Amino acid sequence: MARVTVEDCVDKVPNRFDLVLMAAHRARAMSAGSELTIDRDNDKNPVVALREIAEQTVVPAEIREDIIENMQKRVDDDEPEGVLGADGADDEDGAPAPEVQLGEGDRMSEDELLRALQAQIDAPAPPRAPETEEYD
Repeated sequence: MARVTVEDCVDKVPNRFDLVLMAAHRARAMSAGSELTIDRDNDKNPVVALREIAEQTVVPAEIREDIIENMQKRVDDDEPEGVLGADGADDEDGAPAPEVQLGEGDRMSEDELLRALQAQIDAPAPPRAPETEEYD
């Protein structure tokens, strides 16, 4: 079991902060079940990750891309394309959409939507649970 240090890895990943992020990400991937590229030798995941980087059995650029991919948030747009165009219009002539599409066959006019929202605002608040006594 060879002792691995940051100096063994700095020539592969010059920025020490990037090195720490990559080794941590690789160690988490190992914990999640990723295949090891070297023998473990009773080392813990962070040490194995640093050894993999030092021995160049993993590509730092691929780890960096994986980190970026995992940090990105994906927003799925479930709205069908025919409901509203990019400019907020419903059809080709640019006329504003008079109704909002809710789901399969359910349609509500703008006035009905505003009334429904106002009714929710004006509705009385549900009763609250009784306060418990606070102890000093």
